[in-house]
Amino acid sequence: MSIRCYLTERHIFTGPCIWIALSLIVLLLAGCGDHTVFTVDIKATNELQYDVVRFKVKPGAKVRINLHNVSDMSHNLLVTRPGSRLDVVNAALKLAEKGPELNYTPPLDAVLWSIPLVSPGQTKSATFTAPDKPGVYPYVCTYPGHGFVMYGAMYVTRENALPDISGDMNIPESRRNDREAGGSEQEHHQHQPEASPHPYALTPPYLYNAYLEGASPASVAVCLPGEISYCWDETACRLQFAWKGGFLDMSDLWKGHFNASAKILGDIFFRDNTDFPIRWGADAAVPEARYKGYRLVDRYPEFHYTLNGTDVYELIRPGKDSMGLIRSFRIPHAGQTVWFFTNREDDAIEYQASAGRWDGGKLKLSPAEARSFSITMTSLHWVFKKKKK
Repeated sequence: MSIRCYLTERHIFTGPCIWIALSLIVLLLAGCGDHTVFTVDIKATNELQYDVVRFKVKPGAKVRINLHNVSDMSHNLLVTRPGSRLDVVNAALKLAEKGPELNYTPPLDAVLWSIPLVSPGQTKSATFTAPDKPGVYPYVCTYPGHGFVMYGAMYVTRENALPDISGDMNIPESRRNDREAGGSEQEHHQHQPEASPHPYALTPPYLYNAYLEGASPASVAVCLPGEISYCWDETACRLQFAWKGGFLDMSDLWKGHFNASAKILGDIFFRDNTDFPIRWGADAAVPEARYKGYRLVDRYPEFHYTLNGTDVYELIRPGKDSMGLIRSFRIPHAGQTVWFFTNREDDAIEYQASAGRWDGGKLKLSPAEARSFSITMTSLHWVFKKKKK
């Protein structure tokens, strides 16, 4: 609604008339539009997830998102244009050392609104007007490595109901059976974040996303039963190193120091120094790796990535007596010979395979064998130490 005011020499309000006119304008302006703010409270939860994984608003509605961080890692929330979530996530990864100062928010037109990094126990908000154009507008955490598994969807629609959650491809696969994940217009409410001293119950296995020296910022540190741990690098799509003893000193990260790194409390017994451990074909060339996220299987993360477009799944458990690791691989659609390469130098690791045959420092598997196989890596150093006791 617009109000045009024409003032000429013959039309000048004087005396009480001007107050009547001004009052009329104020009343007209006050009656324009709906000033109700639709409030959504979202928690960044323990398993690198938003507790509200989807919600709907009407086109043009005023929206306020409150992000409560109840985990021990920093998180943000970016609302993006439809279909642009992965582009924004990958752009955030490329920020590299500039990421912290930019709150891992890449300067892209695809980013519509954002909540900057929220430290553990804090709450930050963003208020905006929803687009007039109906559609599915993703929201995502772009802290390194989080965006592949930590995202949701804002539906801008006049429809009364959202699509069935079990087939909603706009939310993480692990949440499609989650009937508590949200799904309707939420009521206005106040929500206080819960106290959470750790993002997981401290009974192994459990994990943290953390900076570790020798790995990229997008890394996952996993504590396994038996005081054995490993670092999985989401950017490189590979196991980077493993150690035995204590897990991590995360105190600097918990205090919200952007450039802090977690300190390993045990002794590293394995570092991958191959060009890449899994390859295919006669030439066994180093493949192009792309990270796809992970899911929890009995609380153990199973990492999903593609090599030259082919899906690979890897789950790591402790070996016998926790003297090493058992790496279980699934390559359901391997169409050619698969190779697993061991380290180039002797690192006191004994390798055993459930399938295939060894050819020097590499394992050769047929496509059928590669569908499901495991590699057991035993630290001879720790076996020797145990025998001495």
